[in-house]
Amino acid sequence: MISPCTLVCSIDLKTGYCFGCGRTRDEIAAWMDYTDIERRALMETLPARLETVERKPRRETRRQRLMKERDTA
Repeated sequence: MISPCTLVCSIDLKTGYCFGCGRTRDEIAAWMDYTDIERRALMETLPARLETVERKPRRETRRQRLMKERDTA
């Protein structure tokens, strides 16, 4: 089964799209129920969607936290 998932599962609050793949929560939840034709059609829209996300992580990453800890030590 094809999937656009990049294992970056975090939703942009402004657009409602996943930062990694560009799908909405509902689309991610229903992915297994879609036909191959529906999946391919949706995947064609994802590059344009990804252009609209802010690309800023909503939460602090482990790397950022470790860097902060190192800098304050």
